[in-house]
Amino acid sequence: MKKTFVAAAAALLVLGMAVAASAATEVKMVGDALVYGSFYSNRNFTGWNSPAWTSSKPTWKGAGSKTEESFEIWERFRVRMDFVANEAVKFRLGVKVEDTWGHGTFTAANPTTALTVYLAFLQFKFPGCDADVTAGLQHVDLPHSKLFYNSPVLGENMAALIVKTPLVDNTVSLLAGFGRLIDTNRTYDTNSTQVADELDAYFLAVPVTLEGFKATPWGALAVAGRDANYFTNKSSQYGSSFFADNLTSAGTYLSPALWKNDQNVVWWAGGAFEVSALDPVKFYADVIYGAAAQNDRKKNGREGWFVDLGAEYTGWDVLTPQVYGWWSTGEDSSTGNGSERMPMIRPNWGPGHSFLFDDNQELVKNSNMGMSPVGSWGLGVTLDDMSFVEKLSHRLTAIYVQGTNSSRAIRYLNSVMGSNPYFQMGRDLTVDEHVFGVNFDNKYMINQNLAAIVETGWAHGEFQKSVWGRRLVSQSHDGDTWKVSFGLSYKF
Repeated sequence: MKKTFVAAAAALLVLGMAVAASAATEVKMVGDALVYGSFYSNRNFTGWNSPAWTSSKPTWKGAGSKTEESFEIWERFRVRMDFVANEAVKFRLGVKVEDTWGHGTFTAANPTTALTVYLAFLQFKFPGCDADVTAGLQHVDLPHSKLFYNSPVLGENMAALIVKTPLVDNTVSLLAGFGRLIDTNRTYDTNSTQVADELDAYFLAVPVTLEGFKATPWGALAVAGRDANYFTNKSSQYGSSFFADNLTSAGTYLSPALWKNDQNVVWWAGGAFEVSALDPVKFYADVIYGAAAQNDRKKNGREGWFVDLGAEYTGWDVLTPQVYGWWSTGEDSSTGNGSERMPMIRPNWGPGHSFLFDDNQELVKNSNMGMSPVGSWGLGVTLDDMSFVEKLSHRLTAIYVQGTNSSRAIRYLNSVMGSNPYFQMGRDLTVDEHVFGVNFDNKYMINQNLAAIVETGWAHGEFQKSVWGRRLVSQSHDGDTWKVSFGLSYKF
């Protein structure tokens, strides 16, 4: 009861701020609500839980100790408020409540209300120039081409300072930023010895826009402290990976374990490209190279490439066909020479709204398989924006994914650690494994603000018993993965 009262008081305080502020500033409010049921059969290709880190030591729990609930009802409510002093200054506050019916906030008796702040930033124009400055908790996307949803390196909310300014009108601009993703101990470390417990990121991009062509060269650098908590901070919306999985190498967990250096540098250089000169045929591509912990022990280093390429035809009113593919380097046969996969911070990449990847499904929770964008190659096709009846639209996507990781490297780490979070069946594929997935998504606009949505998906995977063990692979052969989500989306 006390927690409920506190949450209610906080909500009234926010509304009170909005009313009080309206006297001196303009207050704009928008939001959205989702209510939907989600049926899932054979998550993680087994119907069992995936492995997960349980502490920063690190310790972990293996896969296959829990059985899935096949049906859940989710509800999410978000409100975003802009407090606008004038054209040059505003502050945005975004709050949300998200949980399943019968749990937490939506429990019938003694609910434990959880109101989360997911946006809180100040935005202003620097006096005397056209530079925009944004400071606070905001959504940060490293550059990526428009056909592929978000970045395989970083695409998520984070506390950051970002400056955007034009260099040549309508042609060249500059984006520079700094963000702090993790500060484990905050003000004081746990004892009188100072430790490196932060993960900081710096990034720079120079978008160049010409007639029929856009190129965005960019670079990013992260300073990763050895004692930042990478093992219990999840690094994906779906929860299929942790920061440790995306920044370290397999060799990091072999003796002597973990990083030697107090701090390690992680860096990326890339480019995002879009060609519309042949409109209505448009082309898209991204090229990225990244490396981590190169000055640490050799076995702790990680580096690799990621490339994607796609095209779409936008000349039809009834549908937009898209074709695309990607390739990334994978683990070689040795764990003693580091990892050959590109490091990531918080990936949010996906082609064709595929439910195989953690990208941009509208019905958010329990929406995808959480496959890794690195250590694989794949081809896909999407029929997007199909509409043959007024207010009703469809999307059909089919994707084939093959691994680029050596079976030997994954098999060896599994023999040492057992079922572990660093390599997961279905998320990380070997060169002898593949996954095929299809999703068919539908939306009907009941009115201008309210939509009925149905998302469906099917996936089949072939995995190696010699790598993952007989128990998990045999379970995956008992049935394919099926997903059906249906619900309402209201935007105001």
